[in-house]
Amino acid sequence: MDINARIAARVSALRQERGMSLDALATKCNVSRSMISLIERGQSSATAVILEKLATGLGVLLSSLFEDQQPQANPLIRHRDQPEWRDPQSKYLRRDISPPNTQSPIRIVEVLFPAGARVAYETAAREIRVQQQIWMLDGSIDVTVGTTQYALDTGDCLAFPLNQPTAFHNPHSKQARYAVVLSTDAPTT
Repeated sequence: MDINARIAARVSALRQERGMSLDALATKCNVSRSMISLIERGQSSATAVILEKLATGLGVLLSSLFEDQQPQANPLIRHRDQPEWRDPQSKYLRRDISPPNTQSPIRIVEVLFPAGARVAYETAAREIRVQQQIWMLDGSIDVTVGTTQYALDTGDCLAFPLNQPTAFHNPHSKQARYAVVLSTDAPTT
């Protein structure tokens, strides 16, 4: 399934599972009703910022929006089967490493972050507690958590609760590559 079609189906299914109308989700996550409708119909390539707002409003991790809805019996996911998605605004590429639909509270995502790119997630408090670690595999980026900025270089690892606005910026001339490891108190879907 095309990744945008997968996102469309997943947002719609999660919203319906929670008994939320388009208006209710729009109000909860501060995304317009029309944008949510376009995303659910697969007629819009939403940015990472919009998808993060939707995920927070639906009470799931961003990575949950990229998962196939089918139950996963196999705890192994091959590299070729790991879904990739490119943010249409910043052009960063994310690849979900973890096998989908497992009941593990841990998710791993690999990110290729272009030189000069910037993404700022406005979301803060969540219904479930989420811990996040950013492990720099190659290159350097600046990460701002709340009002504190961290300069990360290859090999560095930053751990923080995902409960305040977070921004990623690559002010350098070289692409950066990092892993995001997320842990929750409960299953992520």
